[in-house]
Amino acid sequence: MSELTGDESVSARSRSLWRERDFGVFWAAQTLSVVGDSFALVALPLLVLHATGSVAQMGLLTGAAGVAAVGTGVFAGIVVDRLDRRKLLIACDLVRLVLYALIPLAWAFGPQIWLLYVVLPLAEAVGMFFSVTYVTVVRALVPGDRITEANGRLNATAAAAGVVGPLLAGVVAAWLGPAAAVAVDAASFGVSAACLAFVRFTGRTGSEDARSPAQPREPLRKELAAGVSFLRSHPVLRSLTILLSVFSFLTLGLNDLIIYHLKHDLGQGDGAVGTVFAVGALGTVLGALFVAPIRHRLGFGVTWTGGVAVCGLALAAVGSAGSTAGIAALTAVFLGCVSVSGTCSMSLRQEVTPDHLLGRVTSAFWTIHYSAAPIGAAVLTWAAQRYGTGPVCFLAGVCCLLVAVLALFTPVRTRRPEQARPVAAGPVPSGSGQAPTHSGSCRDD
Repeated sequence: MSELTGDESVSARSRSLWRERDFGVFWAAQTLSVVGDSFALVALPLLVLHATGSVAQMGLLTGAAGVAAVGTGVFAGIVVDRLDRRKLLIACDLVRLVLYALIPLAWAFGPQIWLLYVVLPLAEAVGMFFSVTYVTVVRALVPGDRITEANGRLNATAAAAGVVGPLLAGVVAAWLGPAAAVAVDAASFGVSAACLAFVRFTGRTGSEDARSPAQPREPLRKELAAGVSFLRSHPVLRSLTILLSVFSFLTLGLNDLIIYHLKHDLGQGDGAVGTVFAVGALGTVLGALFVAPIRHRLGFGVTWTGGVAVCGLALAAVGSAGSTAGIAALTAVFLGCVSVSGTCSMSLRQEVTPDHLLGRVTSAFWTIHYSAAPIGAAVLTWAAQRYGTGPVCFLAGVCCLLVAVLALFTPVRTRRPEQARPVAAGPVPSGSGQAPTHSGSCRDD
């Protein structure tokens, strides 16, 4: 049998992913959902800004939603590891359909800011369940050595949809109002749920635990600690968790800062906001498309650390950019590098974590590194209103650069951490039906 050349091998892998029916349906569902999500990304801050004129209120709402996500993340992993993951994904989409549909219905009778403080935290809590589940099922759709590639393609096509979404969101918000844009987001969750109903996952999806109620479970305290214990025992994941906690603190409020800089400092309209985020999504597309070959050539450490360093440089400059084009370009650079580093981080967790722990490890990882982020969003937006976006973005960018420098002195710099000897996974939870195993092949945040 003749060997494939490098280009032919890449082409064959690409064709095989396209031909995987269940991965394709899952791929389409998430792409359509992101189109709707990008509407909310633009529309919700605009709803607050139109009603209050305050960037601090925008930051407070972002912070409240973040707190809800963090609180849910503590328990999300246990739920994901116990229940059927496909059914959980569908349920999350349907609940968010109802929640986001309440906003345009209420706004028909006038601005209801209080409703946003109810709906958005609830939606973010449900979204945390969805996000943790999403990470666990990718490994049930593709082989272990294709995980980074699959994540890259999912992120690339979702980001491509995000190019269209923010642009349309800006147009819809300008013509019909931000509430109409939120209605589009609500509808997208219904489409996603319908698509997921036709996806079949191979391997374990959590339903085995649900069908074994007679077997005793571990105490809740031990189940909660299982994910944290695994992170603590794995040197690269342990360092990543700490470094990303700082990075998330510095960057969660960036969307609010960009919108405030465009509208308050530069006097631009809603259409400009949509355009900037559409161009920024192009950066995410490019980052997601190239992350697999970049990581293959340079290794994990250089890829992740380099991405964070460039993020810091872009963030430092965005607050002083004096044109919509400049802000759009810097946003694209920032989001592209976030895509590269984030895909590497998530793929590594999927590669080295046993399946029966993947939900809890993902949940613990996100909860820990995201826990301070809502405070960061509130602090940065308050500081921007008081001192201006330029100095705040510059300081945040310099701190992100320091995060990259610190990574060079940790195990994160390792070239191939997925090939290291597996760490102890701890005892198998009762009813899991699995021994602790690790994927040693290449394949988050």
